[in-house]
Amino acid sequence: MAGVAGAACSSNVLFRSREVRHHGASMAQYNGLRPVENMQMAPTGSKPSGSVCTSASKLRTVRAMVSQTVSAPKREKDPKKRVVITGMGLVSVFGSDIDTFYNKLLEGESGISLIDRFDASSFSVRFAGQIRDFSSKGFIDGKSDRRLDDCWRYCLVAGKRALVDANLGSEVLENMDRTRIGVLVGTGMGGLTAFSNGVESLVQKGYKKISPFFIPYSITNMGSALLAIDTGLMGPNYSISTACATANYCFYAAANHIRRGEADIMVAGGTEAAVMPTGVGGFIACRALSQRNEDPKKASRPWDKDRDGFVMGEGSGVLIMESLERAMKRGANIIAEYLGGAATCDAHHMTNPRSDGLGVSTCIAKSLEDAGVSPEEVNYVNAHATSTLAGDLAEVNAIKKVFKDTSEIKMNGTKSMIGHGLGAAGGLEAIATIKAINTGWLHPTINQDNIESNVTIDTVPNVKKQHEVNVAISNSFGFGGHNSVVVFAPFTP
Repeated sequence: MAGVAGAACSSNVLFRSREVRHHGASMAQYNGLRPVENMQMAPTGSKPSGSVCTSASKLRTVRAMVSQTVSAPKREKDPKKRVVITGMGLVSVFGSDIDTFYNKLLEGESGISLIDRFDASSFSVRFAGQIRDFSSKGFIDGKSDRRLDDCWRYCLVAGKRALVDANLGSEVLENMDRTRIGVLVGTGMGGLTAFSNGVESLVQKGYKKISPFFIPYSITNMGSALLAIDTGLMGPNYSISTACATANYCFYAAANHIRRGEADIMVAGGTEAAVMPTGVGGFIACRALSQRNEDPKKASRPWDKDRDGFVMGEGSGVLIMESLERAMKRGANIIAEYLGGAATCDAHHMTNPRSDGLGVSTCIAKSLEDAGVSPEEVNYVNAHATSTLAGDLAEVNAIKKVFKDTSEIKMNGTKSMIGHGLGAAGGLEAIATIKAINTGWLHPTINQDNIESNVTIDTVPNVKKQHEVNVAISNSFGFGGHNSVVVFAPFTP
């Protein structure tokens, strides 16, 4: 799930006026990834008209304008309110080791392959960024491991790995005030396998055969809950579900808990496990996915003229976010600094991006204002870049509105190699962004063979580039028009 303005699933799913009958119910026929003929990208540098139609089928208008960043931005100085990153953990198609994950990205290796988790031979899309050889050994007990939906298994392993990376293992946590440590790990889809199995039991065998774990393992808050139960973390705890914008929303909310003094440390990120029949089938029905079955590794190709949809992915990405004051007191290793973030809504369409990019450009501008950063300071964008026809261009259009001079900016698409992790995408991409800051190397956007002519920003095509990151932004957008941007930078005392 994810969509809108360059969005994660910004499939440009469009309703035709013709109605069709489906299982006795009337529903609009999808026109899939094909952009509407009269959909125009606002020219670079042009000003929004201030009045835009919210949908092809509605005449209600929204008056809006891009908010401007302050002329002399000032970054936060209070160590109680400065938020730093002290640990990272992930589960990905490239495994669960952070360095291996980023090295694979730097090499330009594709993790996309044919699905073998279930029989997809009858599906029109038969490939994904499927995780294989996943191990939860040392992180989840055997009994729980057998019962859990993969969504929660990925969350627990990534979350606990992040805690260990931050030197917050169980022995350390026992001597800390755990009411000051919260968990905020969201998901776009939740326990989709648990839900599908429960429905199947109901239909085939009756309600008495539904597992007692059906509801608990389906609902979206369970990742944060299970991680807290296992670690004893008693601070703010909930989940956010904003489709493919989820993880960034979680980072933004978690940082604000710290800034408001409600927590010293937050375990935040996203998790997803939708590479299963219902997940793949559902996105096929939306006509959101690439159908390049004959060459899966070439399927995810952001900004390339031959792109035909996004590629399903899965996994989990979690950060340990901590007040600078607390991190300094315990002598934590500070990896990077979270400067700010923002969240906005397109208020336009369930799945289509706004052609003027207003929701996204507003979100970027607001994130920089929250971070105390001027547009001129940003020189790296980890783009949402899902490889959809309308979404990729809408995002570029919005970026150009905020950054008038993009000559020094590098922009890449992590999804070109790992696919679209939906609710986990922002978590995995935040880790890629922070690794770019730490290493001075940007991973390539692969499959850049025929780039769209109006994509004039350097997309790091096909080969990694050395680049000293000053300030980075990471974009995530989701179905429903949810936009989110977070801002990271190297830590300086």
